[in-house]
Amino acid sequence: MNTIESVTLLSTGGTFNKIYDPIAGELRVDPTARAVMQIAEAWHCRLKLVPIIGKDSLEMDEKDREEIARSIREEINRKILVVHGTDTIDKSAAYLAERFSDRQILLTGAMIPWSIDPVEATANLASALGWMLGNDTPGVYIAMHGLILPHNQIVKDRQRGIFVRR
Repeated sequence: MNTIESVTLLSTGGTFNKIYDPIAGELRVDPTARAVMQIAEAWHCRLKLVPIIGKDSLEMDEKDREEIARSIREEINRKILVVHGTDTIDKSAAYLAERFSDRQILLTGAMIPWSIDPVEATANLASALGWMLGNDTPGVYIAMHGLILPHNQIVKDRQRGIFVRR
């Protein structure tokens, strides 16, 4: 039987984790993944949280994707939830799908920073975690806006600002 501790959450940054920097006058990624930690604390979860990159996904490259893959390879848990920026979530998901077939890897994120409006980020994380706890099917998935699908069946509709079935 799965327990909450059987899921490792890797936080790579993304809009989900952005906070306002009053000195620079801009949003920046909080590399400590404070948003994810605060959500988990409010749920009284004992997730294994591992902040690893702390970047906007538009700044991510193959070296960063290999860092995600390395973190997954080193992890004992078979279920990995990745908080990732939405602009390149599909690229990272495809990269991971080429390297892992025996794990359940689910990527999620947010279009609006949790620090500005926690509703979307919390909903995406909650639906992702709930799905993982109730499902043992290996593969690479994306969870956004109420959809949880294999990574190659979901796409960001940039005109409407939501994820939709491909």
